[in-house]
Parts: sequence; structure tokens; C-alpha cells
Amino acid sequence: MAITPIFLQKSKKVVPYPTAIQWMKNYVQKIFDGKAAECLWFLEHPPLYTAGTSAKESDLFNPQNFPVFHTNRGGQWTYHGPGMRIIYVMMDLRKPHPTFPDHDIRAFIHKLEDWIILTLQQFNIAAEKKEGRVGLWVTDPVTKKEKKIAAIGIKLSHWISWHGIALNINPKLENYSGIVPCGLKEYGITSMHELGINTSFDTIDQVLCQAWQQVFVYSLKLRSPPSDLMVDQDS
Repeated sequence: MAITPIFLQKSKKVVPYPTAIQWMKNYVQKIFDGKAAECLWFLEHPPLYTAGTSAKESDLFNPQNFPVFHTNRGGQWTYHGPGMRIIYVMMDLRKPHPTFPDHDIRAFIHKLEDWIILTLQQFNIAAEKKEGRVGLWVTDPVTKKEKKIAAIGIKLSHWISWHGIALNINPKLENYSGIVPCGLKEYGITSMHELGINTSFDTIDQVLCQAWQQVFVYSLKLRSPPSDLMVDQDS
């Protein structure tokens, strides 16, 4: 099997959520039509709440009056905001890949989880998958309670993936107080910063890229998107 690079796009400033959704929707259609390559998009959003297809309205409180968006991704309520590395993953699952079979969403999500686990291992953070709970979890060294450090919510359109992963680097954790995150009241939310890891987005991104190549085999090629797909970097 020929291994081709995956296109990597990085936005330096926060991107409005509607802008990101429209861009992904258009890009996924181009992948389906054979007019665009598979793509990862690293970005940040301004503070907001999103509801997945399983979200309950009773789990939204929103005392901060953040914007609220109902999405077509899987999962329940989550928060997005500065200090989180958002990773949107646009992959064509119609075709076989080196480390997971075609048309297998479960295997694909497991690989995404492995990718973030390996990334966090490089910072001496032991993240784990938990049966029946989406996302990645760590044990707080002080309270010994399990807390979520990364959320995963994927949507498939014609077997092309979009939406993706939110990794907590140093967001304002108090902003999660406006929702029941992922519908799980008994668990907390944490971040790399809360666990004692102070690092930059550039360092995180470098480790993410290295771990991606180990888990997925594909290399990542950083380049500007075609002009008709350009996202306003100053948004």
C-alpha cells in the first residue's frame, strides 16, 4: 500500500465555531468527491458549549451565557475554549489504512485514543480508555479520583470523518460548570496544567505529530490549504 502524507492545517488564532463547521463540511465533501486529501486541523475556539446527538437539555446550565451549538457529532455536552487543542480529523474510512481496516469506525476511534494516550505519555501523564465512557481519563494524584483530560466526538458523512478531539492543555476548568460534561456527574475534568505540566502549544503540536506517525504510520505535511478552502487565520 502506498503511504501518502496527511495534510496538516494549523490556525494560529481562535476560529469561530460556525466557521470551522462550515469549513469542515465543505472539505469533507471535497474528500468524498476525490478533490481533496485527508486532513488534520489544529485550532482553538472561543468559549462555547456544544451538544452532541445524545445531549440532554437538562445538562445545560450556562451561567456564563456562552454561545451554545447543537451539532451532529456523537456524544453529549462539552466545552470548547482557549487553552484546549482542538483537533479536527477528516479521514476517508472507505479505504484501508495501514493500522486499521476500512469501514470500521470503532477501530478508527480506538486509534485516535491510542494517539492521544501516546502523546500524553511523553509528558508522563498516564491517560486511559474506560469501558462505557468516551474520551480519555487520568487519576488525579491528590484526590485519586478519575478525571477526563480529552474528549472525542466523531461524525461520519459518507464514511468521511469530521469533528474530532479536544485535549485540555490549560483551559479555564471552571467554565465546565455550565454543563454536565458528557452526561457524567460523578467525574471531574482536568488538564495538563492542573497535573503540573506547563508547556506550549508548539511543543504539544510537535509531540502530537510524532505520535501520529507512530500510531497511524502516515507522515504529516504542514501546508496552506487551497485558496478556495482557506480559513481566515485572523478570525
